[in-house]
Amino acid sequence: MYLFAVTAAEKLQKIPTAFWINVALAVLIIVGVVIVMRKLAGTNKVVLAVLSLIIISVVGFNWIYERNEPKFLTPVVDKLSGFFPTKAGYKAKQQTAPKP
Repeated sequence: MYLFAVTAAEKLQKIPTAFWINVALAVLIIVGVVIVMRKLAGTNKVVLAVLSLIIISVVGFNWIYERNEPKFLTPVVDKLSGFFPTKAGYKAKQQTAPKP
């Protein structure tokens, strides 16, 4: 009857393996973050907030400078890169002669 009916299993087979690896890594990372946060829940909240801010800042500034952020964060990093230095901007500035 339905010559062109495609089953769910056939659709799943067409999805690349790299996608499933990325999904599995994302799930593992989320589970790991939840476990770490539960362990840290008993610590001083101010210390936890300061350490979290430092880690997020270092990673964020590295993404802005190197421009190696994840694809889904590119619009955010594009807006922030106007305010902070980037490696490409630094190299371009080094190529110009100093003004007298």
